[in-house]
Amino acid sequence: MRARRLTFLLLVLATMAGLTTWLAMVFTPRGLTVAELILVLLFALNTPWLAIGLWNAVIGVVLTRLGPDWLHRVLPISGLNRDGTCVDDGPLTTRTAVVMPVRNENPDAVFARLGAVAASLEATGHAEGFVLFLLSDSSRPDIAAEEERLCAGWRARPGLPLHYHRRPVNHRYKAGNIEEFCDRAGDGFDHMVLLDADSLMSGAAIVRLVRLMQANPQLGILQSLVTGLPSLSPFCRLFQFGMRHGMRAYTTGSAWWQGDQGPYWGHNAIVRMEPFRRACRLPRLSGSPPLGGEILSHDQVEAVLMRRAGYEVRVLPIEDGSFEENPPTLREFIRRDLRWCQGNLQYLRLLSMPGIRLLGRIQLVLAILMYTAAPVWYCFMAVGITDSALTAAAGADIAVRRQMVVGLFVTVVLMNFAPKILGVTDVLLRPGERARYGGTAVLLWGAVLELVFSVLLTPALALAQTIFMAGLCTGRRITWEAQGRSQRELSTGEAARALWPHPLAGLGLAGALAGFAPDFLLWGAPVFTGLLLAVPIAVVTSWRRPGRFLARSGWCAVPEEIDPPDAVEWAGFRILAAAPPIPGREAV
Repeated sequence: MRARRLTFLLLVLATMAGLTTWLAMVFTPRGLTVAELILVLLFALNTPWLAIGLWNAVIGVVLTRLGPDWLHRVLPISGLNRDGTCVDDGPLTTRTAVVMPVRNENPDAVFARLGAVAASLEATGHAEGFVLFLLSDSSRPDIAAEEERLCAGWRARPGLPLHYHRRPVNHRYKAGNIEEFCDRAGDGFDHMVLLDADSLMSGAAIVRLVRLMQANPQLGILQSLVTGLPSLSPFCRLFQFGMRHGMRAYTTGSAWWQGDQGPYWGHNAIVRMEPFRRACRLPRLSGSPPLGGEILSHDQVEAVLMRRAGYEVRVLPIEDGSFEENPPTLREFIRRDLRWCQGNLQYLRLLSMPGIRLLGRIQLVLAILMYTAAPVWYCFMAVGITDSALTAAAGADIAVRRQMVVGLFVTVVLMNFAPKILGVTDVLLRPGERARYGGTAVLLWGAVLELVFSVLLTPALALAQTIFMAGLCTGRRITWEAQGRSQRELSTGEAARALWPHPLAGLGLAGALAGFAPDFLLWGAPVFTGLLLAVPIAVVTSWRRPGRFLARSGWCAVPEEIDPPDAVEWAGFRILAAAPPIPGREAV
C-alpha cells in the first residue's frame, strides 16, 4: 500500500506541477504582475481535485482491463471470489440489523423500499439472521401517524419483522438517531446495514456484505458501490447516467490506493456494531452553526474514527444490488448539494483531531475541496477578466498567451470530465456491458447527451455553491429536512425564484468577456450559456414528456431499467415504457 500511495502521490504532484507551470509560463515572458500571481495561486488551489479525479479514473479503467483478478487487487480480503461472489455459501453465523433512519419522508415510498428489501432477503433463505428497524425522526403528525399505521399493518403479516421507533426530538440529526439505536439495541447485533430513505438493496447484496464481514474480522466498515434507480425524470436520468460511469471508474481507482482507509457514504454499507458504538460517536464542534455545533455530514468522520480504532474501512467497487434514488429536479438536487456543502465544510474544524491517520486527514481535506473548487474557479475568472482588461489597455501582444490559455482550458475541461469519458469507454470495450445498456448506438447517444447536459449544468451548480458559501460567512445555514423525491414539473416561476442569480451572472460574464477579453468569448461560452439557461434547463428537465421520450428511446437508461432485478421491480421502479410488465409477477 505504501508503494501504491507513493505512486499515486507522485502522479498527482507531477500533474499539479505541470498544470500550474503551464499557466505560469503564459505570464513569464514579461514577468508576473500581482493579478497574474493571484491567478496562478487560485489555479493551483484547484489542481489537486482535477489531478486526483483524472488518475483515479485512469487507474480504475486500467485495473478492470487487466484481467479477471482486478477485484482482488482492489479489495484484497478473504472470502471473495474474482467475480464478486462469496467463497462461503453456508448459513450465516451472525445477526444483522438493517436500519433505515427517516425524517418526514413519504411513508408509502419508505415502506415500498423496506418491503422490497424484506422480500429479497426472504428469497435468499437467510432472513432469520436479519431484523429490520425504521428509526423515525418525523416531526409532522400526519406523517408519523401514517408510519405507525403502515408499521402495524406490517406486523400483521408473516415474514421478516420490522421494529418502529420514533424520537420526539431530532437530537443530533441522523447521526444522533443512529447513535441512540446503537445504545438501545446494539447489544443484540454483530453488524448493522444502514439504508437512507431513498436506498434499496437486494437481499443477495446484503448477505454478501455480511459474509465478507464474517470472513474478515478486521473490517469495520464495508461500503458497497451505490447506483441510481430507474427514473422517468429527465434530470435524474441524465445525471445518474453520467454519475454511474464516472463513479465506477473513480471508485475503483481510489480503492486501489486508499485500501484499508476507504470511503464511507453513510448508507448502503455494513458496519461492525461493537467498534462503531465504541469509537464512532461524533464530537460536537466548537463554535456556533453553520460551521460549528452538530456535525451534519457524519459519514466520512465515522470512517476516520473507525480507522483510528484500528479497523479497516473498505469499498466493494462492483455494481450489483445496491441502489439509491437521485433527486428528480435541478432545484431538489441543489438543495441536497448545499446541505452536503455545509456539512463538508465543517470538516475544517476536525483536521486537527488527535489520533487520526494522515490519510484520514487527507480524505477530510478532499471532502472540503469538493466545494471550495466552485468559488475558487469563479474568483479565477473574475481576476482573469480584470487582468485581460488591464493587459489590453496597456497594448500588450497576447497572441501567444491566447494559444497557451486555450490549450490549458481544453486540457482542464477534459480532465474534469475524464472519469465519465473513461467510464463510458470501459463499457464500450466490453460487449456484455454494452448490451446491458441497450447496445453501442444507444449508449453513445446517451453519453453525448449527458456530456452536453453536464457542460451546461456544471457552471450552474458551481454558482449555487459559490453563493451559498458566501452566505455561510454571514451565518446563513440550511436545515436538514426531507428531500423532495417525487417527480413533479417545475413552473418557470418556481425555477426563477430558486435560480434568479444565474442568468444575471451569465449576462455579466458574457458582457465582461465581450468587452475586455473578446478573444476568450468562444471558450467562455459553455460557462455563461449554462448560467443563462439555468432556469429553462431546470424547467424542461422536470417535464414528464421528455422523460418518456428518453425511456422509449433507451437513452440514458441504466441496466436495471432494461432488465430490472426483482428488488427493483418489487419496490416499484419498473419503467414501463422501456420494459413491459412481466405477466404473473406482482409488486410487493
